[in-house]
Amino acid sequence: MPRLAFAQSFWDGYDTLEKPVRAGVRKAMGKFHALSVAELNADKGLHLEAVENARDRRMRTIRITDFWRGVVLAPDDGSDVFLLVNVLPHDDAYTWAAKRMYSANSATRALEVRNAVALDELTPLYERAARTAPRLLFADISDGTLRELGIDDQVLRAARSLVDKAQLEAFATLLPEDQLEVLQYLAEGFSPEDVYRDVVAVRRPADAPAEPVEDLATVIANTPARIRLVTGSQELEEILEQPFEAWRVFLHPSQRRVAYRTSYGGPVQVTGGPGTGKTVAALHRVKHLLGRSGDGRILLTTYTNALAAGLREMLCLLLDKDEKLLARVDVTTVDAYANGIVRAKSAAPPKPIGDREQRQLWEKAVQQLGLPFTAQFLAQEYRHVILGQNLRDLDAYLGASRRGRGTGLGGARRRELWTAVQRFEQFLHDRGETTHLRVCARAAEFLTAEPVPYAHVVVDEAQDLHPAQWRVLRAAVSPGPDDLFVTGDPHQRIYDSRVSLASLGIATTGRSFRLRVNYRSTEEILTWSARLLAPVTVDALEGEGTDSLAGYRSLLHGRRPQAQGFTTRQEETEALVDRVRELLAEGLAPHEIGVCARFNLSLDTAEEKLKAAGIPVLRVKGQTAQGTEGVRLATMHAMKGLEFRAVSVMGVSEGAVPFAREITPREADPLQHDADLLRERCLLFVACTRAREALSMTWSGAPSPFLPRAT
Repeated sequence: MPRLAFAQSFWDGYDTLEKPVRAGVRKAMGKFHALSVAELNADKGLHLEAVENARDRRMRTIRITDFWRGVVLAPDDGSDVFLLVNVLPHDDAYTWAAKRMYSANSATRALEVRNAVALDELTPLYERAARTAPRLLFADISDGTLRELGIDDQVLRAARSLVDKAQLEAFATLLPEDQLEVLQYLAEGFSPEDVYRDVVAVRRPADAPAEPVEDLATVIANTPARIRLVTGSQELEEILEQPFEAWRVFLHPSQRRVAYRTSYGGPVQVTGGPGTGKTVAALHRVKHLLGRSGDGRILLTTYTNALAAGLREMLCLLLDKDEKLLARVDVTTVDAYANGIVRAKSAAPPKPIGDREQRQLWEKAVQQLGLPFTAQFLAQEYRHVILGQNLRDLDAYLGASRRGRGTGLGGARRRELWTAVQRFEQFLHDRGETTHLRVCARAAEFLTAEPVPYAHVVVDEAQDLHPAQWRVLRAAVSPGPDDLFVTGDPHQRIYDSRVSLASLGIATTGRSFRLRVNYRSTEEILTWSARLLAPVTVDALEGEGTDSLAGYRSLLHGRRPQAQGFTTRQEETEALVDRVRELLAEGLAPHEIGVCARFNLSLDTAEEKLKAAGIPVLRVKGQTAQGTEGVRLATMHAMKGLEFRAVSVMGVSEGAVPFAREITPREADPLQHDADLLRERCLLFVACTRAREALSMTWSGAPSPFLPRAT
């Protein structure tokens, strides 16, 4: 009986297929799995046939529907393993298959694919330009070294024609993945020894044959990160029913060297734009650490309850529901972890209050003391300076740096402000309440006085954590090899947190990695979304220097985002209903559609209109129940960590985005004013980048000043 394997290139497109085509895939694959090899070649329904003039003679197509074909790599060595690599419209399938060449990487032993025809066409053009170039990109690296790293003849010729990294990026979609990453790291200045250790060695299976082989079954077995072999009809049905679940924990080659490096000498930082797989890398790092340490416990943590619930679900999927391994990992938010520490050590459980209640107490302090500060200014000073630096008394505050605050305060003013801090904290004490950040400060104190509870701490969405929360994490694990693995994206910082990791004992110098390839959204969505942040500078995750989206790209393409204004909110909401109807008619399931807005009030109206049109909806508040059908409605803040095939962002209007009430007046504090505007920009950026295939933005009245002029 033939065995069927699925390449990641198939999964990348499968979820975007319309329902009738997906049904055709399931039917064809079920039939494929049930036939013998002889029957497979003779079956007129599947119509397995060779591709004429193909660069790879093993290329075949099979019938999915009358207008769609599956592209299959067939064995030519007597084995029984077939690889499904893509599903495309009839003519596109034959064109795509004719250009591709599959081969075994001589170093990693993995199966890889290239656009051989395009490489042959493009390389001579670059060779002619290279003849007059003063210096070539890989001039200092010998052919022998490149071959040892898995670079074959065709790619070597292309590499020798490159002048700079920009030209390498132009070749990126044509080159085999392992070879591309080798060249990318060499271009970034990594030594051949580093590249072999971090790219080649981690991908080459321990039991790989000493010499390269072309036996398809063996090469597929050497490529577990990009290919899944199906062993039975039940497994086939399960993975085709929920392909996106498999994708969520799939580790792409650009992430593998980060997640599965044997050991690091200290804290690690992984950054990258939306959809680059930072969370997936964090989850695989947990899996790797579980395999290395016999019984050590791991803390996997993040910012919100919804994100923590998502991490828990994906980790369970990745570990194949292994209860023994799962029991060694605590998945929770930093605040919840800190609360548990304090609760266990205190006679009375902590009662933290929210931002609104805190603002009311600051307003009360201003009124009682007659201070020349606004409640907003006091709350920000308390958060960024006093709690940020863990200042405990007036003397410490008088000598503290207020870097990042745009209003100068002399000694007299600081003394006045400190009276407000004392009054605010007295209010909390009298009410038996506290704040989440004060709970974190207390938890860090308890942890530093006891043996550390964890062998490793893995942090996701690190950009939104406050210094007080970082102190808890630093105290939860002993400094040393593999202590902290941190992932985040400064461009998605939607809460006003500022931190210098090095000042907190979390130095990542020499252990920082950037992921640049988006595996979620189309290039069209990424390009449009990136323009939202083009006018501003974003501070780096560790607090020193800046971060950039330069080189951030997607290998996927689709429709351009839509942006449209309306005269009234009613017209905008009616257009939303029409938009959702169109998406449903295209074959999207309701839960694959996300609708978001800055305010719940806008979502209330949208929910009412969608229900009236007979469209099921589900409000996202915290963790959404899996399997519950309905178009997802969420605030922009609640969209963090979610993704949908299509997203509609409502109410992107002047005064709402940015929300005027949340912006500090420039005359009060120019630096805080700029930080508030940046936070609102990042919030819109996050909302837009939740879309995988289709994105639309609407507004009523005047549009948000954040929107690019040409939409």
